Amino acid sequence: MNALNSLMDGFGTALTPINLLWAAIGVLLGTAIGVLPGIGPAMAVALLLPVTYGLDPTGAFIMFAGIYYGAMFGGSTTSILLNTPGESAAVVAAIEGNPMAKSGRGAQALAAAAIGHFAGGMVGTILLVALAPKIADLAVDIGAPDYFAIMVLAFIAVTSVLGSSRIRGLASLLIGLTIGLIGLDQMTGQQRLTFGSLQLADGVDVVIVAVGLFAIGEALWVAAHLRRRSADAIPVGRPWLGKADVRRSWKSWLRGPVIGFPFGAIPAGGAEIPTFLSYVTEKRLSKHKNEFGKGAIEGVAGPESAASASAAGTLVSMLTLGLPTTAVAAVMLAAFQQYGIQPGPLLFDREPELVWGLIASLFVGMVLLLCLNLPLAPLWAKLLRIPRPYLYAGILFFAGVGAYAVAGEAIDLVILLLIGLLGFGMRRYGLPILPAVIGVILGPAAEQQLRRALQISDGSVSGLVNTPFSVTVYVIIAILLAWPLLKKLVLRGRRKGGDHGGGEDAEARNVSV
Repeated sequence: MNALNSLMDGFGTALTPINLLWAAIGVLLGTAIGVLPGIGPAMAVALLLPVTYGLDPTGAFIMFAGIYYGAMFGGSTTSILLNTPGESAAVVAAIEGNPMAKSGRGAQALAAAAIGHFAGGMVGTILLVALAPKIADLAVDIGAPDYFAIMVLAFIAVTSVLGSSRIRGLASLLIGLTIGLIGLDQMTGQQRLTFGSLQLADGVDVVIVAVGLFAIGEALWVAAHLRRRSADAIPVGRPWLGKADVRRSWKSWLRGPVIGFPFGAIPAGGAEIPTFLSYVTEKRLSKHKNEFGKGAIEGVAGPESAASASAAGTLVSMLTLGLPTTAVAAVMLAAFQQYGIQPGPLLFDREPELVWGLIASLFVGMVLLLCLNLPLAPLWAKLLRIPRPYLYAGILFFAGVGAYAVAGEAIDLVILLLIGLLGFGMRRYGLPILPAVIGVILGPAAEQQLRRALQISDGSVSGLVNTPFSVTVYVIIAILLAWPLLKKLVLRGRRKGGDHGGGEDAEARNVSV
């Protein structure tokens, strides 16, 4: 009841005209920035930090929250329409959203994503209000073996459902893990795969990898096939979701937060893992498995809902423990410190107006985001009417701007082109892109947690399975790996039984004749 009363006070703060204005500005800026490939919410919040010096802390953080959610949806927009994720959490949206757009259903994909963001954000924020202390306790108790097990689950889950074969999925994952090794070893400080280049000592930024593999690779692939195929603009289609779309999506919208919120609250890779796992879950549960890879709306609705709920979960660790679990949370933590505020267990007692105003503004921001982007879905979808030579020239330009903006280094443009060529080659030989991206994102963190777990156990492999949580995750991994084999054995047994029964029926018919 205390939390509910505090939330009502928070709405009193968030619904003042000036704070409503900051929320609307944040949502607009976030959506506009999220549409630009490579400039994600973390960079947007970081760039706007100096602008907010004159604002009171409550107004500044309300605007930051609007930027966060708006940038996530903006990243999904380009991911769906142009196969160019604006940030890493929007990578999964391209798998089904882009085929939907190419088949003239871009507006439906955007509408499913907008409602998914709204549903995931609402459910996630309600869980934030109700479960923040319990989730924080869970995050404290999870150790290095548990983190490593979660990341291995993400690797196996993604490679087992994407691409034409598991071998290709594992090959793509290996490419991503190799790129993730570039730079300084986090524990020893030794250079790895840098070839003596100081510019590579910090590694290759995941934004450059994602933009290169998706945007540059896609543009090169389209350019290579443009003369063979018609360059006509793709039809936009009808602007709203039909009854069949809603029937297929509503369960996905509700399942997303169940996966997304817990992963957002613990330091396990931000929104990337839950979006991947949500996609895997939707593919397993769907009655339309044959549509996956060709434009299944569940593959957009579920992951987008999970991403939005994960964003709400991220605030649990940051507000209650002062523990940032994503890049955006890290930048917002720096903003708190800029105002002389230290997030942690006492924050709710010391700064109740700011904290509950921020949480209430998440509800307000979700409504504003839905009202802004749902009517604009057909307008965004009209981007597909631009002739493809001009469209992909624009994508290459913005991809270059986004890559250069990461660190302001010209070498990043060379790396972007090389990774784009790699993405083109992966498309040529049928390697899925997603495992490579998740390998780059989670590979360094997985290596660090593995080495920590082994250090704690003095090098004993048993240290990786010495907690109930890690054992449970490895059991799930074993089931995932064994399921295709078990499925084949079951089907083979049924066929043999059917053949045997069919033989008896044939004998009976011959006897009767």
